[in-house]
Amino acid sequence: MEDIQTQKPDQDSTSHYEIPCFSPVVESLTKALIGHIADKWTMIVLEELAAHDSMRFSALRRAIPEVSQKMLTQTLRKMERIGLVTRTIYPVIPPNVEYRRTELGHSLGQAVCGLWTWVESHADDMEKAQKNFDSKTAE
Repeated sequence: MEDIQTQKPDQDSTSHYEIPCFSPVVESLTKALIGHIADKWTMIVLEELAAHDSMRFSALRRAIPEVSQKMLTQTLRKMERIGLVTRTIYPVIPPNVEYRRTELGHSLGQAVCGLWTWVESHADDMEKAQKNFDSKTAE
């Protein structure tokens, strides 16, 4: 993997950190991953799987009642493809399918947890900004 380079933000920028420059491969993978985890269900599925060692498809459906069977299937297949979960099929009737987080899925959950921590720390400021914006647009 290439070394990370940095570029200085513009002089007029309010940024107080250097912006890392990553290889095209890392940039591409990051953009694809953001697309995957920014959907409505991936992080919710990871959160449910974090609370259990493994879960059957039907248990995931019960734990996340807002998701349709089709969308849960698509989400789990996408997550399996990118290495966030493993799928085990047990040859019984009816088939028993279990899902488990992989080490990648676990580490992604830890990394994204920082977002919740950031939101918790900034929730009042965010709500204040939203109210300020809403009051300006209501005029």
